[in-house]
Amino acid sequence: MRLEKISIVNFKNIADEQIALARGINCFVGDNGAGKTNILDAVHYLSLARSMHTLSDAQSVSHSAEGFVVDGTFVRDDDRREQVVCGYARRGGKTLKRNGKEYDKLSDHVGHFPIVVVSPADTALISDSAEERRRYINRFISQIDRPYLAALIRYNAALQERNKLLKTSPTEEMLLIYDAMLAAAADTIYKRRKEVIERMLPLVEHYYALLAEERETISMEYRSELQEATLMEILLACRQKDFVNEHTTAGIHRDDILFAISGYPLRKYGSQGQQKSFLIALKLAEYTLLAEHTGEKPILLLDDLFDKLDMRRVAQLLKLVDGDTFGQILITDCNKHRLEHTLSEAKAEYMLLNISNGALER
Repeated sequence: MRLEKISIVNFKNIADEQIALARGINCFVGDNGAGKTNILDAVHYLSLARSMHTLSDAQSVSHSAEGFVVDGTFVRDDDRREQVVCGYARRGGKTLKRNGKEYDKLSDHVGHFPIVVVSPADTALISDSAEERRRYINRFISQIDRPYLAALIRYNAALQERNKLLKTSPTEEMLLIYDAMLAAAADTIYKRRKEVIERMLPLVEHYYALLAEERETISMEYRSELQEATLMEILLACRQKDFVNEHTTAGIHRDDILFAISGYPLRKYGSQGQQKSFLIALKLAEYTLLAEHTGEKPILLLDDLFDKLDMRRVAQLLKLVDGDTFGQILITDCNKHRLEHTLSEAKAEYMLLNISNGALER
């Protein structure tokens, strides 16, 4: 899978730009705030119909503009071309079209154009709350498992209604209805999370060893209340606690993934380089499973490549992704000479584009 060309109008600081992309490595260089990351985010919109950051659609519109349009032509690994157009209007909301046909549900688009992002924001997976790690695993599995995404949507809808009910005067009969709805969806979600994390671990270990060139061991452990009992049993046991707190205090919306290095929490005992190597290894494991499931090489976005990663590790990464296993790659960095030097050292072929004030320098 690769993106052949992209047109961006009124998206953040990009007023009107058309970019033709190379099959392999594409590098975007420029000062901080020039718009490099915004180009990657526009690509993300085409793949998943939303920002790769925690931004609303309205926040992605250029100042004083009424909306944005991102239009891209994808080429699949069998050379089939597909057009995707994502638009947002402040008064009309978001639309998404594939080959000229608008989706009934935006969620139907997920998984058709696989993408993996490595960015400085990934540090939140280690430093922030369990919610970040759940959001990550949900986003990943949703690209490879449509029943999982459907179960997640059902679970979140039932959870929202159950929480509303707990703030009023819920009857046992109504709670049992929502309990059953939550339990049915949670069973699907729990089993798939467990399976995927187990499959990811050896891949993360493999890529970490290649990137870090160090002997420490790393691990991922999935934690869920469903490891001890069914959700129906758990919700019944937490009934009084839910009444007091007026929200659902147990369920798969409280799951977590624990990252460790040499048996100790990565958050506390891992250096910045070790944490970054782990996060990149995690994303490369995600890439491998996505490619295996979809039969397409996902597009790989490497935003701010040198953030907290020394040149040796960056060179290792570039050597790794410049092989047949990986497809199209989009890289951003603020230091042109450093990036060119590292790519040359890795003997990688690439196209380099300069970005200034939201536009290509031609």
